[in-house]
Amino acid sequence: MTELIGLLGLFLIVAAWAVNIARRSPPPPIDLTLLYFLGSIALTVYAVLLKDIVFTVLNAVSSALSFINLIRAYLKK
Repeated sequence: MTELIGLLGLFLIVAAWAVNIARRSPPPPIDLTLLYFLGSIALTVYAVLLKDIVFTVLNAVSSALSFINLIRAYLKK
């Protein structure tokens, strides 16, 4: 049951990121996005070391989506 709640949270957070990108909303500022990206990478490594699949997937996907936002912000400049 606990893992299902974690998976629900994972899905909702990833869905929010995806909707934001799909709507072509302006990307956040580059400095904020870069910090978020680096933080997500660090948390992905941490979650892998803890062997926590829910947070590994969440942070890996968050890293990928923030990387997309970095590219969008860079191209917008």
